[in-house]
Amino acid sequence: MQVSAALVPVFILILIGYGMRRLNFPGDSFWPPAEKFLYYFLFPMMLVDKLTYAKRDGLLLDHLFLAILLAFAIATVLMMGLQRWRRWSGARFTSVYQGAVRFNSYVGLAAVQALQGDQGLALAALSMSMMIPLINVLCIGAFALYVEQSAPGWRGVGKAIITNPLILGSLAGLTFNSLGISFPDAVNQVLKLVGNMALPLGLLCVGAALDLRSLKGAGSSLMISSAFKLGLFPLIFVGSALALQLPPLNVTVFAVLGCLPTATASYILARQLGGDAPLMAGIISAQTLMAMLTMPLALSLLTAALQWLG
Repeated sequence: MQVSAALVPVFILILIGYGMRRLNFPGDSFWPPAEKFLYYFLFPMMLVDKLTYAKRDGLLLDHLFLAILLAFAIATVLMMGLQRWRRWSGARFTSVYQGAVRFNSYVGLAAVQALQGDQGLALAALSMSMMIPLINVLCIGAFALYVEQSAPGWRGVGKAIITNPLILGSLAGLTFNSLGISFPDAVNQVLKLVGNMALPLGLLCVGAALDLRSLKGAGSSLMISSAFKLGLFPLIFVGSALALQLPPLNVTVFAVLGCLPTATASYILARQLGGDAPLMAGIISAQTLMAMLTMPLALSLLTAALQWLG
């Protein structure tokens, strides 16, 4: 019940964003620049604020990365095995795969902050800065393997990774943290005020991006991808954290990150590289809606299981 109560405001903001877009308020022209402002300014500033002062006691970055690598390796092997059984077209499989492994960072950071506070938020941001390059390489690799007409430019992929605002904000915050740099109070207040705008606006943008029309005709592929991402992937992610003996806060944060719906950016990649873009749009919308029910349930069950294990 505590988990559900903490996540309710997160999902209410998503629904408000959907309602605003349906009512054409403040207008369709508002959302693209709002997303750009969020992605390139608000989000990085929030990460700098949270990571600069985050406590890193007992945090082993090599174990953290290995746990992430293990989780995505297991998920990828399972999805490739599923493809050998289902024999989807290459375009369709890449959309199913993206739906199974990518995550919505706005929902994730908001959910972690609601459940674990600023310390959990900083750890989630650090984990995401490791996950994003890995996921991009895996997804681009899937297009290269399964979509013949897809010819992704690896140089462009590398540039996109190293210029990713989340990664840059995380690196800046970690650098300040490692060097013990503290900002003047006035700067801290600006960072905090700017950062406080990021997650609410991010959730509104997630809701505005929902397209329920895309759910028509998606079929079993949508359900399989969603069942894997929202049902099996949380177990894989938490299991990897336990296998690498990460601290309890790490395991809890991994539980939240594992339960997330897929990223809205998946649609752009599907459209650019020859994936099944309509299916991808349906998966994104379906998972975002399903997560309102599955995240509280999965997190409650995982929390109870972790407490039982010790």
